[in-house]
Amino acid sequence: MLKIHDVCKTFKGTKILDHISIEIEKSSIFGLAGPSGSGKSTLLRCIQRLETPDCGLLECNGKTGFMFQDFQLFPHMTVLENLLYATKFLASKDVYGEKSANYLCMARGMLKDLGIEEKEQSYPNSLSGGQKQRVALARSLMINPDILLCDEPTSGLDIATIQDVVQLLRSISETGVTMVIASHDLDFLTKISDRIVLLKKGKIAVDVHVQQQKDPINYLKRYYT
Repeated sequence: MLKIHDVCKTFKGTKILDHISIEIEKSSIFGLAGPSGSGKSTLLRCIQRLETPDCGLLECNGKTGFMFQDFQLFPHMTVLENLLYATKFLASKDVYGEKSANYLCMARGMLKDLGIEEKEQSYPNSLSGGQKQRVALARSLMINPDILLCDEPTSGLDIATIQDVVQLLRSISETGVTMVIASHDLDFLTKISDRIVLLKKGKIAVDVHVQQQKDPINYLKRYYT
């Protein structure tokens, strides 16, 4: 599904990714852990083709959706319009057609699942950080991606909402979607991931299958600092 082979990336003389090689299985939930500056977000952006690696190969079979850490919602569009815009190039030109009706139903279902259905006509500047995060997640799912790339999907969320996100992502994974989730939150990653790679200074510090570790959080923490 997703193969990363010997990928390198340098910014302004600093090596952000240093010969990274990973194979990610289809329909799995793959966690990318590590402190700020470890290369997590850059690797996601390379997979999404938002950045071009300096060397190495990326083999990605399927459509990718990307959830940005800084939301990148359109400020002049309502929440519902932001979600529907994601399907602009998927829907037929007939905005009143069957596809558009299905997308509208899907968008409202996403908002309900994330507990913000009452915000569909609100604009991003009226939302809290946590609400913006949930809208960004919903929008990334609107294109029915084969691979969902999430950059810090729980940033700014309270504990109850994080649990809602965990349940939603698990339910999406059960439909066959592969997920790559970058996060500094080890508790969140160990709850949701099948496998976690911890990056440190652009290198793979540890690669662990969560179910094979009795105490995966403390195991990962050994390599975190």
